[in-house]
Amino acid sequence: MAGLLRKREHPRQASALELFFDLSFILGLTLLSRRLFHDLSWGNAFETLILFAGVYWIWIATAWATDWYNPNQLIIKGLVLSIMFIGLMMVAAIPNAFGAHGFIFAGAYVLVHVLRGAVLLTLLRGHPLQQRSLLIMIWFTISAVPWLVGAFRPEDERVVLWLVALAIDYGIAWLGWPTPGLGRVPDESLRNVGEHLSERYQQVFIIALGEAILVSGLAYASAEITGLRTLAFGLAFLNVVLLWRGYLIPGDLRIGGILDQNRPRMAVSVALCHAMVIGGTLLTAVGNEVLVSDPLGDPQGAWVMLMVGGAVLFLIGRITYHLLVFHRLPWPGLVGLAILGLLTPVLLLFQPLIISLVTNAALFGAVAVDLVLIRRSVRQGRLTTSS
Repeated sequence: MAGLLRKREHPRQASALELFFDLSFILGLTLLSRRLFHDLSWGNAFETLILFAGVYWIWIATAWATDWYNPNQLIIKGLVLSIMFIGLMMVAAIPNAFGAHGFIFAGAYVLVHVLRGAVLLTLLRGHPLQQRSLLIMIWFTISAVPWLVGAFRPEDERVVLWLVALAIDYGIAWLGWPTPGLGRVPDESLRNVGEHLSERYQQVFIIALGEAILVSGLAYASAEITGLRTLAFGLAFLNVVLLWRGYLIPGDLRIGGILDQNRPRMAVSVALCHAMVIGGTLLTAVGNEVLVSDPLGDPQGAWVMLMVGGAVLFLIGRITYHLLVFHRLPWPGLVGLAILGLLTPVLLLFQPLIISLVTNAALFGAVAVDLVLIRRSVRQGRLTTSS
């Protein structure tokens, strides 16, 4: 038991084990983008986001585990590597998760959470924190029912059951895993090391940006390099830069401090905001690939779904994040959302190149103006993290 728990004074940088674990998330994002690129229907996009939510929750749960427990301990290393292997099996099932490989995806997801709970319950025997692992495992066992039942049902029913399972996993975590007869996990037991978790969020976002660069770069390299395609590649790169800069906030406002506080709901809320930001980046990545592959393709609703939808989801995540953490409503982001919403019916009539130009312009305005306002508020001392 000695040394198992991560002490507040332990190094707060991500360990080599955690960075290695992230490689499985890279594969997951790649397969999700491939799945979406090959079927740009609205139904497939919705299913892909469901799969993304499952993959992301594996990453979040593991990030929290390595925040609570010492990743340098041999047993924790073995647990994380086991989760990584099972997770790789899970993401390998992504292309046909709503077909013949549904049980592989759902079974691996359930196995990850049950395995982690079983190991930690054993390790924490007699320790007060055993209650935390027990309550969390109980709820993952409950959500396992719709996950596993859905794996054997037709596609439409599977979508509904897996949505129910995700609602349980995300919603109950936000509530602190309340369990009849056993109570909920005490806030103190859910306390995070803010600097460490903040760094982990930044790293997973950079991975998502890397996926966006990778797919657009491969599309550019695999076709004839023309002036038009080079312009499209430049717009795709600008789009990634805007997402990157829009995610960053001044150093005075890092989220480490807020996550250090004993506020578990805030920690879960920040995780949900990052899910929207990364989900938007995933849609944008596929949109950029389409843009570079066929800049003047025939107008399709799918182009708008990817390019405009990606920017909208990113902005919603960013706006919600700033509202929760800094108690400020970034109105430039709301204006950007309104502009994109009003222009969407018109953009349905245009090619990917025009859609990208308009989306980048709206995103640039929302991000640039908001960052100027943030810096001004910081200098005047009117903006701090919530207490």
